[in-house]
Amino acid sequence: MTISNEDVQKIARLARLEVSENQAIKFSGELEKILHLVEKMEACDTASVEPMTHPFDAALRLREDKITETNQRDKFQTIAPATQDGLYLVPKVID
Repeated sequence: MTISNEDVQKIARLARLEVSENQAIKFSGELEKILHLVEKMEACDTASVEPMTHPFDAALRLREDKITETNQRDKFQTIAPATQDGLYLVPKVID
């Protein structure tokens, strides 16, 4: 796949980047190399390759599900500007 300097300038404009003509020439060559590498990778037959292990395959250590903090709702609601029935009241921000 060939990438022209105009293509690089168009991509740069869409990304809101300022790219000089010399940079566009350099980037077009680099982008072509990247796309050629991707084409080579896509041409490889990976049907017989088994997937590698993944770090998320390991089981996570779980802790016991028990309460470690005491309920301090009443204490915190005494300093709140407005509460009702155990809930915090806040000003309406959306109509």
